[in-house]
Amino acid sequence: MQYDAVIVETGDKYVGTITLNRPDSLNTFNTVMADELLAALDQMENDKNVRVILIKGAGRAFCAGIDVNELAGKSAMEYRDWIERMENPLMAISRMKKPVIAQVHGLAVANGMGLVAASDLAIASEEVRMGLTAINVGLNCVGPVIPVAKCVGRKKALELLLYGDLIDSAESLKLGLLNKVVAKDELEAKARQWAEELAQKSPIGVQIAKSAFYKSEDLDYEKKFAYMNEAFARLCTTDDAKEGVAAFFEKRKPVWQEK
Repeated sequence: MQYDAVIVETGDKYVGTITLNRPDSLNTFNTVMADELLAALDQMENDKNVRVILIKGAGRAFCAGIDVNELAGKSAMEYRDWIERMENPLMAISRMKKPVIAQVHGLAVANGMGLVAASDLAIASEEVRMGLTAINVGLNCVGPVIPVAKCVGRKKALELLLYGDLIDSAESLKLGLLNKVVAKDELEAKARQWAEELAQKSPIGVQIAKSAFYKSEDLDYEKKFAYMNEAFARLCTTDDAKEGVAAFFEKRKPVWQEK
């Protein structure tokens, strides 16, 4: 597939990179970018040479939300279909088997903050500012607040949604929106290193862990254990689980077969 609004790259260490590439618009989501990001995620999910996916932004910002130039002149049904397209990539990440890491710099607001929160992991530079800012222009971020609330909890999510304030990287880290904060000039190297480290883990082990985590997330407490135990049992039957244990006892690096 030809891409215009995203750049898709496959590295040599099982890391695929998707770069949001509308720098003149601070990588705001328009219809083209939303559709292309969804397609790129699907492409990476089905690429045997990719085990971990890194999402980043070109230019001065990670993503400054949704392009309001597409806002005018729609019916209620058209607005619903349009906003669903903007949010499809956020929903897709939780359904994917492969882990997605957000590499965040500059601004990550509105749908951009939602994309960070929806990603499985996130690493950011220390100058990052995030927020659910649409309320400041008479709109709201009721879509992006869904993954944000999963990270920060109900009270803080409502505060972010209703006030539209920006929060810095230190608070974002404290709230659980970010896993790591690094110096601006180290972000590229640190994010790549972190992704490559994860890509060396058992691909099947990682994929079963991620899928089981999301599918069990809203189950009752005891049902969570039952579901996770089934997932663990499935993992134990794989060749890679046997290889990992054998490599541990033989004090060597495992050779993953992905089966």
